[in-house]
Amino acid sequence: MSSIKVWPHMTIVAVVVALIAGLGVAFYMKHEQTVSAESLPNAARIQRVDGEVALNNGLYENGSDGQWVTASANTPFSVGDRIYTRDNSRASLAFTGRNFARLNPNSSLDVIALEDRRTQLALRDGSAIFDVGYLQPNELFEVATPYGAVDFDQPGLYNVGLNNGNAMVSVLSGLAQVVGLGGSGQIGKGEMLALAGQTAAQVLLSRLNNNDAGYLVNDYYSYQYPNMYDGRYNNYDAYLADPSYYDPYNRYNSYQYVSSTIPGVYDLDSYGNWQNVSGYGNVWSPRVDNGWAPYQQGYWMNDYPYGMTWVSTEPWGYAPYHYGRWANANNQWFWIPDTVNTTPTYSPALVAWVPVDSNDIGWVPLGPGDPYAPRYYDANWQPYYLTRTNNVPTQLVNLSVPNAVAYAPVQDLGRNFDPRSISHANPQMLAQVRPVLDPLTLTPLRNAVVHSAWGRGKIDLPPGIAKKLYDTPVITSSLPNAPPFRRDLAKALRVEAAPEKAKGTKFQVRDERENGQRAPEPLGPENNPVADQARKQKIDQLAPEAAKGNRDARRQLQDLQQQQRQADVSRKQSERAAAQQQQQQQVQQQRAQRSAIPQARGEAVGHREQPQQTAPRGRQDVPKAREPQARPQVVPKPQVIQQTPRGRQDVPKAREPQGRVETPRAQPQPRAAQPQPRAEQPRAAQPQPQAQGHGKPDKQQGPPAGNGQAQGGGGGGGGKGHGKKP
Repeated sequence: MSSIKVWPHMTIVAVVVALIAGLGVAFYMKHEQTVSAESLPNAARIQRVDGEVALNNGLYENGSDGQWVTASANTPFSVGDRIYTRDNSRASLAFTGRNFARLNPNSSLDVIALEDRRTQLALRDGSAIFDVGYLQPNELFEVATPYGAVDFDQPGLYNVGLNNGNAMVSVLSGLAQVVGLGGSGQIGKGEMLALAGQTAAQVLLSRLNNNDAGYLVNDYYSYQYPNMYDGRYNNYDAYLADPSYYDPYNRYNSYQYVSSTIPGVYDLDSYGNWQNVSGYGNVWSPRVDNGWAPYQQGYWMNDYPYGMTWVSTEPWGYAPYHYGRWANANNQWFWIPDTVNTTPTYSPALVAWVPVDSNDIGWVPLGPGDPYAPRYYDANWQPYYLTRTNNVPTQLVNLSVPNAVAYAPVQDLGRNFDPRSISHANPQMLAQVRPVLDPLTLTPLRNAVVHSAWGRGKIDLPPGIAKKLYDTPVITSSLPNAPPFRRDLAKALRVEAAPEKAKGTKFQVRDERENGQRAPEPLGPENNPVADQARKQKIDQLAPEAAKGNRDARRQLQDLQQQQRQADVSRKQSERAAAQQQQQQQVQQQRAQRSAIPQARGEAVGHREQPQQTAPRGRQDVPKAREPQARPQVVPKPQVIQQTPRGRQDVPKAREPQGRVETPRAQPQPRAAQPQPRAEQPRAAQPQPQAQGHGKPDKQQGPPAGNGQAQGGGGGGGGKGHGKKP
């Protein structure tokens, strides 16, 4: 036994054990990598752009801020992305098929979290309307601001705006909670909460003005549904009576076949048809020309952390290019969505990549049953796969379909393709190719991706605005979950959580809901002179182009003209409201002046506000107004009456039916000889005609004890009997 050499055998065993251990560690690390990748957030859709809208998705792990680039319709955006609208620009966003937002000019919105049950956004400048159509149980939909977090507790329509150190939250419908550094509070339907200062030390709760609220609702729905909206919400009460009339879930058939969590579902009804195809079930086909194929009208962009992303220029081209599969039957393309009861996962593009030659790269739509490798990339563009799918599929359903494979030189992938300019691979070109699912495994494409920002023109924001957006912190109710590709998300986006103490402390609110005071005008579409001038200049610039037949110019011109009409209506309403408020203030001032003089002199001149001061004038003798002997008590002070501002002199002419109440008070004798007092007695007990007879509606505020006042006061019943009713 001692002569047996054991070291070779032990070495072999050790090597085998080490190999097994290494494989185990590698498998474990790969498993851990896959598990962490499952927290990849959802994506949202920029569904409409008017004017100049900038997008920044450059928040990489290496700390760089990236650059601002041009955003267009159907551009996806996700966690860490920032959106900014320039002067006279707007953007409509879709977070799901039922939850939307509309950014007003000069407004910014950052995405902090975008998960199945958590949506956290940050508004650092400007204003936006949030249209929340559906919330799952215990779902968080929150807008963080520099002054506090606004949580939408119920589906509804909300307006959030920042201006001059204040945050204003208007609940047009629904219910919202506000959590700030100094406390928390609730806002109900038809109410506005104004927060002043960084600590929100001053909190004002008031009711929305119906005209302002109606304008906001009408403006939003005319923008969101321009081809369908009929103007019914111009009246705010009409909106409150039926706020879900335009909920797309109730109006479009596509929601029967597609999950409502997918943005862009409601576009499908307008641009295509649903039918049942044997072997596929309910499928959708766009209304397009013969020879059309998917993924051939739009452009490619490099979107961190997803990589190569397709942005379609077709108006319906969001949902069918990021969810589901495409199939060709009888020379017609059909989109096959995920079943309505599933939770679909966003994909930047459901295609396989085809290396046609050393410089040309092609792509082909994935069909039913084709594999897909969901993934994301780190700051060095290294892939992290969510599944263990083989990156090189053995076969693809649509590879042999005529014109299904489009291709272009690597350097041209970012240009805008259309059916007239795109190239198609023929069967001979595809005979020896090996498609791949991850485009960055192709060296030419990887090199191009790392050094390019395809499909997006660079935009330079003014330095002051860019600095403000980067440096302004915002407050959330809770910190977001950090995605695997951006562990320092909260720090990078300057997100701070409200202290727990503030969540349990109620705001010290100045409540003005019951006193009828008009709420501040909600921040909304611009209607100031500067904006009007800029809008009119833009209209003048677009008018010649629209007259030449430029469709894009015509569309922009129509939108601007509509905005101008709405701004004019809003301005006129504001002017009328201001005039009415000024008139009311003047009436109150005049009333206060009239009240001050008799108070200073110790005299009563018949004001209903102070009936107790009329006693020296014998108003307690009103029940004896029908007895002539009672009237001499009123006569002894004609000089004092002549000194009042009302100019009441001894010429009452009480027998003339047209005499106003102001003049008869100084001469009561004709009233004593008058035979009508009994007939007029019932009218003397009505204070409102007496007050209106003075031409001042505010005089109606006297208490019921002033009935003697209605008959006495120098002219007494004569003043009442001969005063004109308005």
